[in-house]
Amino acid sequence: MNTMAEARLQTQKKSSQDGQEESLFHRSIMDLGFCNVILVKEENTRFRGWLVRRLCYFLWSLEQHIPPCQDASQKIMESTGVQNVISGRAPGGAGEGQVPSHVRKEVQRILGHIQAPPRPFLLRLFSWALLRFLNCLFLNVQLYRGQMKMVQKASQAGSPLVFLSTHKSVLDGILLPFVLLSQGVGVLRVAWDPRTCSPLLRALLKKLGGLFLPPEANLSPDSPEGVLARAVVHATVEQLLASRQPLLIFLEEPPGVRGPRLSALGLSWLGLVVQGVQAGIVPDTLLVPVAVTYDLVPEAPHDTCHALAPLGLWTGALAVLRSLRRWGCGRRVCVRVNLAQPFSLQEYIIDARSCWGSRQTLEQLLQPIVLGQCTAVPDTEKEQEWTPVTGPLLALREEDQLLVRRLSWHVLNASVASSAVMSTAIMATLLLFKHQKGVFLSQLLGEFSWLTEETLLRGFDVGFSGQLRCLVQHTLSLLRPHVALLRIQQGDLLVVPRPGPGLTSLARLSAELLPTFLSEAVGACAVRGLLAGRVPPEGPWELQGVELLSQKELYCQILLLLHLLPQDLLLLQPCQSCYCYCQEVLDRLIQCGLLVAEETRGSQPACDTGRQRLSARLLWKLSGDFTDSDSDDFEEAEGRYFRLSQQSRCPDFFLFLCRLLSPVLKAFAQAAAFLHRGRLPDTESGYTEQLFQFLRATAQEEGLFECADPNLAISAIWTFRDLGVLQQTPGPTGPMLHLSPAFASRDSQEKLGQFIRQFICS
Repeated sequence: MNTMAEARLQTQKKSSQDGQEESLFHRSIMDLGFCNVILVKEENTRFRGWLVRRLCYFLWSLEQHIPPCQDASQKIMESTGVQNVISGRAPGGAGEGQVPSHVRKEVQRILGHIQAPPRPFLLRLFSWALLRFLNCLFLNVQLYRGQMKMVQKASQAGSPLVFLSTHKSVLDGILLPFVLLSQGVGVLRVAWDPRTCSPLLRALLKKLGGLFLPPEANLSPDSPEGVLARAVVHATVEQLLASRQPLLIFLEEPPGVRGPRLSALGLSWLGLVVQGVQAGIVPDTLLVPVAVTYDLVPEAPHDTCHALAPLGLWTGALAVLRSLRRWGCGRRVCVRVNLAQPFSLQEYIIDARSCWGSRQTLEQLLQPIVLGQCTAVPDTEKEQEWTPVTGPLLALREEDQLLVRRLSWHVLNASVASSAVMSTAIMATLLLFKHQKGVFLSQLLGEFSWLTEETLLRGFDVGFSGQLRCLVQHTLSLLRPHVALLRIQQGDLLVVPRPGPGLTSLARLSAELLPTFLSEAVGACAVRGLLAGRVPPEGPWELQGVELLSQKELYCQILLLLHLLPQDLLLLQPCQSCYCYCQEVLDRLIQCGLLVAEETRGSQPACDTGRQRLSARLLWKLSGDFTDSDSDDFEEAEGRYFRLSQQSRCPDFFLFLCRLLSPVLKAFAQAAAFLHRGRLPDTESGYTEQLFQFLRATAQEEGLFECADPNLAISAIWTFRDLGVLQQTPGPTGPMLHLSPAFASRDSQEKLGQFIRQFICS
């Protein structure tokens, strides 16, 4: 009897949980064009019956259209680039003296390292196993059919598709090919990172359509082995483009890798595609920005605080079992796949060069202002390249290298703009920046709804739906390791973020929401910096609202903050000038009600969007289009003034926006305070570890756990290096960091700290 009662209780719990999970996503969402890719039923096959219902996964995998993949090794061998290297006609080629058969074997070896012909049977078997695994791991994998139809319609022109994606999880490389195969795109060729896979796993992935860059491709440009390897890789990509096979490239570094956001490997593969189009292998290529977002990113089997370890077959199998066990005991997460508008690579190459202007280093832009030697802020693009040039990208001209970098930033901006905001990001943002001391569930419901509406109003999608209370409870259950739930006597629930590493995890989740409010956050911190020298930070909001803020002052303050913040965070479009972005930030502050125009005598009304004149300089501005501003340069902005709005909601919203950028700004301020404590000279990795340990110690003392992130430590050190605070010199064990003469004194270090702290709102 006890066994029957326990079984009945477990059945009731499971049915209750399933019912609650169904309430999160109404069936009517299907009528809006969304589909759950991993939901495969009898209706998804050509057959019917009770046996089909049990074997629908297997039958579905058999019905997937997998075009025959021919072995293209002979065509690659006969390509012009490879033949030039073999015959010695290319710089660094093998030369006439070498035996052609020996070089031919070497080409075959390199080609075997890059790819293998995909096996249809193995693809179907893997799709069946992956479908079962994804259903155990995820609640759903959402895809908007309208986006998929847009991509399919664009591909009818005959141009090959190249999908350029963000990289949030190690699962992205198998999830995206599965999703696109199920939608009829075909077998996706995935450019994998060799660092993430063992040799045995690489052999399996190549048979599933994977591509790997050979290690010889990273050798110096004048190395014969490097020249041959790059020629083979180039011929392989040309063959893929000519055969119209879709290609997937990840523009971000794999999760767990410390370093720049932009992937050096992704740049190399994208550079090969650009070379193929410029060489006329295909008339054009369609680039499709892709974004994958998770409620919670499935944990990688390696420690994210150490170097990325190769993933083997047995390690991967154990990770799968651990994931199934962990997620089986708790809630399953949701996934959203977003596809942005495809665009022509050929058109981008033609148009992008016309938008190039002058660039200056961060040291030239900010160091004189930080040290008080200058007050004028240059309206010039910042030159900040943190991703090293490696592999096939080395063979490109410097102009083409810059083209590939700008293209990568452009696509990454589009991918992030199209990505959906998940419920965990909204909840983490509320708990971290508004309610670190705790909040009642009844109040949290209202604020979750408010922040969701604000996200939608800014043109960003959300990856959830359903009843509000069920949605909030589901989100809190996912964040249970990072929050404490306390039931009080009145029947309400008190939600308290756990101090320590829990706040660091919430900060990583909240970073997914930052692009939604980035313009307003930059503007709010710029206003804070402008008021820092006039009004005490603890002063009442009414006192701050008395101050007049000129448009020119706001532009200058926004520019200072834009130069300080890293490009990895801002993701500014290369074709957009700093002035246009300043105007966008100001427009956003007006639209959200934080700033109100102050009409002065003789000034043009703020509501008048008409132009008094069309000046000659307006007609040739490189990166600006017609905006709603009355001015096109800083001189014309002197007559416009603003005040902080006195609406009751403005103080809290202003503080919320400022706090969105507080993790990176506070980490930079602590890095400035650490300059006189750190042991220099030291290697970059050594000094990064020093700073990270200092951030952790400060977090324990002051509770700033959102700053205790190794990536923030790296970002601060690289920013200070670009700013001229730190300098690199050759050393016996590699480049060494040391303080520059300009910041050797405590006075200059204090000026740097004050410059950063002016943007921080406590």
